[in-house]
Amino acid sequence: MAFVLDKVVPWGRRLSEYQEMFCLSDRDLLDNKIISFGDGPASLNAEGSKIGGHIVSVDPLYQFSVTEIKNRIYETKAIVLEQTYKNRQNYIWDKIKSISELEKLRMSAMNLFLDDFEKGLAEKRYICGKLPDKTNFPDDSFDLGLSSHFLLLYSTLGWEFHLQSIKEMLRICKEIRIFPTCDLDSQRTNLLSKVIHSFGNTYKIKIIKTSYQFQKNGYEMLIIAKHKKTATAEKVTRDS
Repeated sequence: MAFVLDKVVPWGRRLSEYQEMFCLSDRDLLDNKIISFGDGPASLNAEGSKIGGHIVSVDPLYQFSVTEIKNRIYETKAIVLEQTYKNRQNYIWDKIKSISELEKLRMSAMNLFLDDFEKGLAEKRYICGKLPDKTNFPDDSFDLGLSSHFLLLYSTLGWEFHLQSIKEMLRICKEIRIFPTCDLDSQRTNLLSKVIHSFGNTYKIKIIKTSYQFQKNGYEMLIIAKHKKTATAEKVTRDS
């Protein structure tokens, strides 16, 4: 099925949020080759590249022009904010204290992305693609693969979609990190136990409690690693 822009609701997060979600220090950003899937108009790449990071973002959104993406952001912004307000009981309003503050934060991320997009395309930092499709990268091309608010969150995509997506990420990455481990209803997703069962005998798996939480119960990150090296972060006890 073709990826149609008028079906997309672009929404982006700042680098600082990615760092909290994935327990990434500035040194982690500089020392690792990173690929991030489903970034949309996040400013991870724009901000991370500016400080010297090596980051590739992959999203089907990147097939469109900067003008088309910008227009779509402004067409849908009010819809997203209205839905967030209607479902405000599902969020933790401590660091982000209001809808207006959320709007300012998200728009700052998306404007940074828009300012960087054409330059990033030319430098092949933004690549049009989507999971679970196979990428053109060789095995173990990246130290870290990230998925923010995509894999595990949308359980309606079905287990096979998530399984094949994780397999492709693990093919090209030495370690992958997925945030959060809950679903859209803020409940721990039933996909998590399937992931642990499918990959636990071959890879090292951890569930980490992070310092980031906006969605209720959305504070855990899943790590699946081929090698011993993982970020220094706190492992939480879990029932799986």
